[in-house]
Amino acid sequence: MGAYLLKRLLLIVPTMIGIMLISFVIIQFAPGGPVEQMIAKLTGSDTSISDRIGGGARDTLGGGNQLGHGAGDSVTSKYRGAQGLDPEFIKSLEKQFGFDKPAHERFLLMMKNYLMFDFGKSYFRDVSVIDLIKEKLPVSISLGLWMTLITYLIAIPLGIHKAVRDGERFDTWTSTVLVIGYAVPGFLIAVLLLIVFAGSSFFQIFPSRGLTSDNWDQLSLIGKVADYFWHLTLPIIAMALGAFTTMAFLTKNCFLDEIRKQYVITARSKGLGEREVLYGHIFRNAMLLIIAGFPAAFVSAFFSGSLLIETIFSLDGLGLLGFESAIKRDYAVVFATLYIFALLGLVVNVVTDFVYTLVDPRIDFESREV
Repeated sequence: MGAYLLKRLLLIVPTMIGIMLISFVIIQFAPGGPVEQMIAKLTGSDTSISDRIGGGARDTLGGGNQLGHGAGDSVTSKYRGAQGLDPEFIKSLEKQFGFDKPAHERFLLMMKNYLMFDFGKSYFRDVSVIDLIKEKLPVSISLGLWMTLITYLIAIPLGIHKAVRDGERFDTWTSTVLVIGYAVPGFLIAVLLLIVFAGSSFFQIFPSRGLTSDNWDQLSLIGKVADYFWHLTLPIIAMALGAFTTMAFLTKNCFLDEIRKQYVITARSKGLGEREVLYGHIFRNAMLLIIAGFPAAFVSAFFSGSLLIETIFSLDGLGLLGFESAIKRDYAVVFATLYIFALLGLVVNVVTDFVYTLVDPRIDFESREV
């Protein structure tokens, strides 16, 4: 097992390079890069970019002296909307954003820095990328951690119970509820929860925005814990309903598949009770597929699917940060978050293989090719 894990860990390096290279190449063909975004901001043709412009662009602009050249001074530029701007000013913008170097040099420099976890500074925010991610991380951790925990604690026992009572009334009506919950988009459930439980129309039970109250600093430790979960209740419910359905049906099908196997009939013929058969024999085998799906569920819960939920509940997390950075072409943030998320996903996959062997020692990864 040790040799297999070592191979998997070593494979992370070329896999990460491949992920970053493909993403980097795609970005090169995306219109409206950071230089064009800054030009649009400075010329007043775009108001969607943050007003917090980097100091290099402010200094180069020189109070607007680079704008408004006559037609005779116009230069042909590869950037849309750059007509009438001083070519030297355009070059200074390219240098500020690192576009004064060839694409292959930029990629190699980026990967060298990323190997040392040096992600640089945001293009349009006067803060380092790693500090920006740290600032948004608590929100995403809160949503992802509790959503994953609650999903597994509820969906797995529910799926087991559905398998044991397959075809009965309990199985039928729970399946109906789960399918309806899965069919309704999470953001619609979020809006409904806000209207019913956090608005003036019906009930004002839960807060409608934020992760903590304004008086957080004045609360006691118990008060802070209660306030924290009070704010998390509605977002977690909105995010977790769809995950409940997937996990519950996966658990049910895994257990049904094992229940019908010969070793279960043999165990029952030996006089073992149903509970002992279920948890002593079936559980270990049935849980393998559920464990296999853990990395995707884990990473997804932390870093994806929460954009609309974060927006609706005014939660400033990584989902919203990634969306805003992509819109603004803040490539420093986009590539840094991609690198961190991809690395975490690959590491979690290796950890999952290790957990496989803990659940069922009969599994031998070293006897198969990586």
